[in-house]
Amino acid sequence: MSTSIVFVVVCIGSVVSGLPSSPHDEVTRWSAGPRYQYTSSPEGSELVDSWLTAADLLLAARYNPAQDNNYHLFTRNNPSVSQPIPYGADSLLKASNFDPQKKTVFLVHGWKNTPLSLFNVQMVHAYVAAEDVNLIMVDWSIGAAAEHVATYIEWLNSVSGASLQNYHVVGHSLGGHQAGIIGRNVGGQIAYITSLDPALPGWISNPQSFQASDGVYTEVMHTNAGVSGKLVAVGDVDFYPNGGVNMPGCGDNDCSHHRAVYYMAESLTSGGFTGHRCDDLASALAGNCSGDTLNMGGGSAKTGSTGIYFLRTNAGPPFSQY
Repeated sequence: MSTSIVFVVVCIGSVVSGLPSSPHDEVTRWSAGPRYQYTSSPEGSELVDSWLTAADLLLAARYNPAQDNNYHLFTRNNPSVSQPIPYGADSLLKASNFDPQKKTVFLVHGWKNTPLSLFNVQMVHAYVAAEDVNLIMVDWSIGAAAEHVATYIEWLNSVSGASLQNYHVVGHSLGGHQAGIIGRNVGGQIAYITSLDPALPGWISNPQSFQASDGVYTEVMHTNAGVSGKLVAVGDVDFYPNGGVNMPGCGDNDCSHHRAVYYMAESLTSGGFTGHRCDDLASALAGNCSGDTLNMGGGSAKTGSTGIYFLRTNAGPPFSQY
């Protein structure tokens, strides 16, 4: 099999027939809400078309995830320069630093992100520093295809002997939904899935959006709820830090949307972030919660835990107050 390999350095064809005459004509609506919505990208908030159009279908017809997706392995033996492991490259996998006896972590970035975007840089450094793991960064910057990531995981496990019971998948924004779809496509057997402020635009009523049943234990952080991120609780456990909408130290929605990444990274390296259980979503949004405690984030699944939780954070690092 011919593959092109690109290393990542982390620094601290079918013919589609019957289409509408115009490439901008609507094919289908993924979700309720206006057609043009603001969504978060690395450049900030951007107005995008949330409907599926003929142009989208033509682009998808040219996208081959088996060839276009890239998978980059980081371990404590190579914490800064990745080992690319293309799908189906058995010999490269066997010659890599991948250890099936260790936990395997998959990172799934958001819309328009690249391997050097904030989510990937923060999470690679934090997770490798916190634990001796196999960390695989999924680069689907050419096009999203969570189903193929699931196929990749099945191939990886079949060749290496790794087990879904020792997996953690973390996704942000659009990647937060993709993480759930990945879990769903491997039978909901991934031990731990974390969705960081899963995207709202295009996902208000999308049946493919993140679900509690996507993994054995699923956890969600809401940091720009109802704007860039989903408002409703969708995981086994949902945390609403600072009420879930506007984060301290942030002056805009894009900053709040990305705060979940920083909270998750800090939770891996130094713990903290103790939440209190809420009676319902309204209590979480109002910060009126005083029930049992549970830590937000971290590298270990809290299997069996359920509910909605509230906590307060600082405006800057360290973000955890306790």
